[in-house]
Amino acid sequence: MAVDGNWNLTMTTPMGERQATLSLKQGGGTLTGTLDADGNTAEIFDGTVSGDNVSWKVSITNPMPLTLEFTGTVSGDSINGEMGIGPMGSFPFTGARA
Repeated sequence: MAVDGNWNLTMTTPMGERQATLSLKQGGGTLTGTLDADGNTAEIFDGTVSGDNVSWKVSITNPMPLTLEFTGTVSGDSINGEMGIGPMGSFPFTGARA
C-alpha cells in the first residue's frame, strides 16, 4: 500500500483531541517525513514500512519534551493505530489522506 503523501491526523491525548498534518515518503522499507502540529514541525525518525504496517517516532517539545512512538496500518486513504506517549501510555490516532 502506498503511504506517500500528506495525511490529516486526529490524535487522542490526555489533553483531548489534537490535530496534525503528517507528510510521509517511503523508500523501500524506510519511512521519512514530518509531523506538523500546533505550528511546530518535527522530522520523523526510525520510520519503517512493512506491507500495510507503518511505524515512526517523533520528538516534540510542546507541551513537554517527549518522544512519540506511532504504530499503525494504512488502508487505502485511511490510516489508524496507536501513539505511545512515554510513561503516559498509548492512545489511538486516526487519519485520512489529505
